Amino acid sequence: MLAFLWNLGAFIVALGILVTVHEFGHFWVARRCGVKVERFSIGFGKAIWRRTGADGTEYVVAAIPLGGYVKMLDGRVDNLPAELESQAFDRKSVWQRIAIVAAGPLANFLFALFALYLMFLVGVPAVKPVLDRPAEGSIAASAQLEEKSLITSVAGQPVLDWEAVNLALLGQLGNQRIPLTVEAPGGGQRDVVLDTQNWQVNPENESLLTSLGLVPWSPKATDTLAFVDEQGAAYAAGVRQGDRLIALGGQPYEGWEQLVGMVESHADTPLTIEVAREGERLNYTMVPKGQLENGQLVGKIGVAPGRDAWPEAYRIDLKYGVIEALSKAASRTWELTSLTFKMIGKLFTGDVSVKSLSGPISIAQGAGATAGFGLVYFLGFLALISVNLGIINLLPLPVLDGGHLLYYFIELLTGRPVPERVQEIGFRIGSALLLLLMSIAIVNDVARL
Repeated sequence: MLAFLWNLGAFIVALGILVTVHEFGHFWVARRCGVKVERFSIGFGKAIWRRTGADGTEYVVAAIPLGGYVKMLDGRVDNLPAELESQAFDRKSVWQRIAIVAAGPLANFLFALFALYLMFLVGVPAVKPVLDRPAEGSIAASAQLEEKSLITSVAGQPVLDWEAVNLALLGQLGNQRIPLTVEAPGGGQRDVVLDTQNWQVNPENESLLTSLGLVPWSPKATDTLAFVDEQGAAYAAGVRQGDRLIALGGQPYEGWEQLVGMVESHADTPLTIEVAREGERLNYTMVPKGQLENGQLVGKIGVAPGRDAWPEAYRIDLKYGVIEALSKAASRTWELTSLTFKMIGKLFTGDVSVKSLSGPISIAQGAGATAGFGLVYFLGFLALISVNLGIINLLPLPVLDGGHLLYYFIELLTGRPVPERVQEIGFRIGSALLLLLMSIAIVNDVARL
């Protein structure tokens, strides 16, 4: 319950920030173009706070925090007094209307740049993309990647940490070959190619790295539990964080791989566990929860081990000065933007499954997780979602900003507005398509729970 409330709170904060930024973009440019703004609302439905500013605009925070809007004076829906005609949105030039509509998505891109700039100024602790032994029979194993090799580039794109590797691999979905440059443990670089002709990714059950057989190196697991999920089978049985593992299923504990193997093979079947806590030896019986993974039922108990300290040579702090941080932020914003456009294109070509679409539940989980890790991670998350929000709003669906822009560019070309009947039909089609996409995303979210 506590995790749910934390995720919900982080989601509301994130969405509130991003919606405010988006709507402020519309608001600010509308005011600069001489349009009268009647209401600036964050959220929909019943107002829980409202205030009328000296500028005559009503500022509102509403009860349903799933969006927002800027209500501008518009002769198409309002009875305009003669003295206010010049302040109506529909009385402005086409270029002014284009500027007002485009300002929302543009504000999202600028906010992403700002959030990433702060993130790189503060500094992001990370680890270098050093490989462990590839999974047997995997694509990575076929490429003969050595243990403790360092990935330095993916498809010619330099990478410094695992997040950069993941982003680069995302952009390669659907390609039949992925070139990597790696630095061997003994020194010296070499180029390898991952043969991805038969690369299959199931986003519900595995990460991109796992699907390729790329295993990030990590310090050796200790016999002490660093995390016990309160919703998991181990916690329900009585196991707690800080417990030291002694035996499992009556066999002495020999390492984390042994525990994972035994737990996965005991899905929905009782399994004994012995732990040490404050000098006592305690015995419990737990029932690993069965989950489907790649068509097989495997057990999960919701625990994670402690680990030895990371070697200093493997640690990296992505922290930059005032000027360099701006350059890095601009580069990352462009990378996220181009990657998102690529993913949308790959959805249409079938290279990316619709199962990869995420909705509000996944966003809430991401917001809660990154907020729990710290401010710099939350800033990175906000930047990612802000870029996605900006791009989604630019899609040429009539119900979105991109649809309005499409109508205005047609008006520029033809010299007259798109007929209202045509616009109304477009809005209905756009609403239906948007509802379909949201439904698919929510179904995917529920399937991942």
